[in-house]
Amino acid sequence: MHPSRRAWLTALSCLGLLLCAAASSHAQEGSLRIGSKRFTESYILAEVLAQTASPHTASPPVVRQGLGNTAIVYEALRSGGIDLYAEYTGTIGLEILKNPQPLTREAMNAALAPLGLGAAIPLGFNDGYALAMRAADADRLGVRSLSDLARHPELKLGLSNEFIGRADGWQGLAARYGFGQKPTGLDHGLAYDAIAAKQIDVIDIYTTDAKIDHLGLRVLEDDRRYFPRYDAVLLYRLDVPTRFPQAWAALQKLEGRIDERAMIAMNARAELQGVAFDVIARDFLAQGKHSGPAGAESAARGFAAKLFGSDLGRLARQHLLLVAVSVGLAILIAVPLGILVFPHLRLRAVVLGLTGLLQTVPSLAMLAVLISLIGAIGTLPALVALTLYSLLPIMRNTVTGLAEVPVGLRQAGTALGMTGGQSLRLVLLPLSLPTLLAGVRTATTIAIGTATIAAFIGAGGFGERIVTGLALNDRELLVAGAVPAAVLALLSEGVFELIEYWLRRGQRQAS
Repeated sequence: MHPSRRAWLTALSCLGLLLCAAASSHAQEGSLRIGSKRFTESYILAEVLAQTASPHTASPPVVRQGLGNTAIVYEALRSGGIDLYAEYTGTIGLEILKNPQPLTREAMNAALAPLGLGAAIPLGFNDGYALAMRAADADRLGVRSLSDLARHPELKLGLSNEFIGRADGWQGLAARYGFGQKPTGLDHGLAYDAIAAKQIDVIDIYTTDAKIDHLGLRVLEDDRRYFPRYDAVLLYRLDVPTRFPQAWAALQKLEGRIDERAMIAMNARAELQGVAFDVIARDFLAQGKHSGPAGAESAARGFAAKLFGSDLGRLARQHLLLVAVSVGLAILIAVPLGILVFPHLRLRAVVLGLTGLLQTVPSLAMLAVLISLIGAIGTLPALVALTLYSLLPIMRNTVTGLAEVPVGLRQAGTALGMTGGQSLRLVLLPLSLPTLLAGVRTATTIAIGTATIAAFIGAGGFGERIVTGLALNDRELLVAGAVPAAVLALLSEGVFELIEYWLRRGQRQAS
């Protein structure tokens, strides 16, 4: 089969897989879709909600775990990618509705209604923001409140990036207390490691975090009452009670059922014992307390069990789908576009410049924008983002390969009476194929690494383990996600080495 026909068949196959992925996403619209943010408590609450609703729905609820920060999970809710998730009243009022003052639930719902959203079913606990430091250092320095902390500008603050950027986060807090420190941005889970290792002195915490007591931290008093209450509620689309009446009735029975002590205990089981989120939720719903054997069994899981877990096949299929389809579509777009702009120097510079500009857009920002534009989360926006990131190396190498063909060979084709299309098909493309293939090779490697980010919007892949490992600060789970991705990258390099070997052997035989 001619190489150009093979490329077109590959691209068409990838397009078919993309359509299948979109169809699969559409099929899930009939199910109750529950989302979560990327921290332990949100993972657990998503499982509690799903397991509560499951007996009362025609098909099992779809749980979209670890969708990232507030901006991404809220955008997923507003666009219809999910139907509900556990949110906090302080976040809804200050971060989502941008209201500078705390809102009553009635006022909150009045503001949410025009957006097609509502807040209901208070779960029974407050999980507020606070700052904490090592208790021994706090005693030594006499720091018990945030006002005391403001008098110690030498202390190093390591705060989560979301907290630094939130409307109810660092900027307002610094203005209220007159903080002069410049915080370092850290992942919330990694900040606990950093403060335990004495790399930083103060971190932001959620008041139901399990590691506060475990690491001997002192929660500093908010003596000027900056932080509002963060009561856990359900943020939902207003059509959920009518679409899933029985499930909604079951969810309403969770009102007031989870107090702060119960939430801290569930967080501790996940972070300190390694118990799976679904097990924690099932135990809580069954008896309101954890059972020893389940925690012991999950805690005993070693690295090998995490690496070769039952989810390995599913994650591998998802990761391969994301990479194969995105690179295939990028070939279908970038190669013809590269051929089209090659003869026109100015147009070529503009197109390559715009394609290069896409590479500078941060992955999470790209995904958030695509969720808003497409109105969906999961595989489809992830594939679009990965395809856009794959365009530049393929297009640039297509242009470079064509430019490297000697002028004499081009003129020889013309002298033989070849048309422009024949010269392109029989001379230019075959001679530029090794350089073009190098671009596809680079794009594939980039896609394998970048595809791990797709887990932030529920697209799966090996990034699912990495995201969960970050949330739990579980290094073994992080590595269990990174190692298969690295192996996949090595395997792809081996495949391209074989392809290049066959090409070189074919060229030698032809000559």
